[in-house]
Amino acid sequence: MQCNVVASWHGFAYETVSSDLAMDLTREPKEPRPLSLHQRLASRLFWIIDEINFFGDYSHHVATSDHAGDVLRRVYMLPPDRVHVILNGVDNGFFRPDPPRGAIFRRNFGVPENASLVFGLAGRLVKDKGHPLMFQALIQILKDRNNSGVFVLVAGDGPWGKRYRELGPNILVLGPLERERLAGFYNALDVFVNPTLRAQGLDHTLLEAMASGKPVMATGFASITGSVIVGEEVGYTFSPTVESLKVSLSRVLAEGKGVFDKKGEKARERAAKLFTSAKMAAAYERLFLCLSPRHRKNGGLDFCRYPLPSDQ
Repeated sequence: MQCNVVASWHGFAYETVSSDLAMDLTREPKEPRPLSLHQRLASRLFWIIDEINFFGDYSHHVATSDHAGDVLRRVYMLPPDRVHVILNGVDNGFFRPDPPRGAIFRRNFGVPENASLVFGLAGRLVKDKGHPLMFQALIQILKDRNNSGVFVLVAGDGPWGKRYRELGPNILVLGPLERERLAGFYNALDVFVNPTLRAQGLDHTLLEAMASGKPVMATGFASITGSVIVGEEVGYTFSPTVESLKVSLSRVLAEGKGVFDKKGEKARERAAKLFTSAKMAAAYERLFLCLSPRHRKNGGLDFCRYPLPSDQ
């Protein structure tokens, strides 16, 4: 029996398989594959089958990325008119370019004025967010004396925070930042990095950095490359391996700030077009107007049809 319910999916079993594969790539060459991974992958397949069977009981589904919407239609075989892609959004009035604020943030946390480049990380400092990859890549990058002016600001908390601190004075672990300070954090960066090993959803940190006018670098999962980093003009992607991440970081170091400014402007334009909280809220409002028999047709307007005359 179909329920008159709208389900919003920020991750489902099919996407967790990609996450498991990415996590396995972080193993050391001689490290045995854990038995738990074999068990987990086997159970995932049955989980996907179960989801395919019961997802059809919901009347409508909201996907937060283009890739997730495609999976719901093609793999979960849901009718296209019952799958709606509504991208996550952030407050682009709060997260916006503000160079003076960024300069103050750098000064407050001890980043020297002559720093050649500042990377940033934010979120939970745990394994599934890709911090083992970033840790190993930074060890190799910072060994090069030519990179002595490279600094990394790490906003967040977790077991990898202590390890980052052990890399030396160029890695500044700031701990969790309240929202007011996050705006300064993004503006203090040259490039924001999200090395996540989780394929699900659409991470708000990427959207906040883009709204702040910063180029972004992230793992090349389909949800990210399909909706966020759709081309080199807004940022960089890498495979979930230390070597691939190191190559991307080295490329950034070679490009210089003039390139970052251009990519950051393109990133900001894309965020303003697609990833604002106002657009997200309007999309949800329109969806529920579409589903409401009382409002579905208002003055001849069918809210289930897109675009409306007012969208032109």
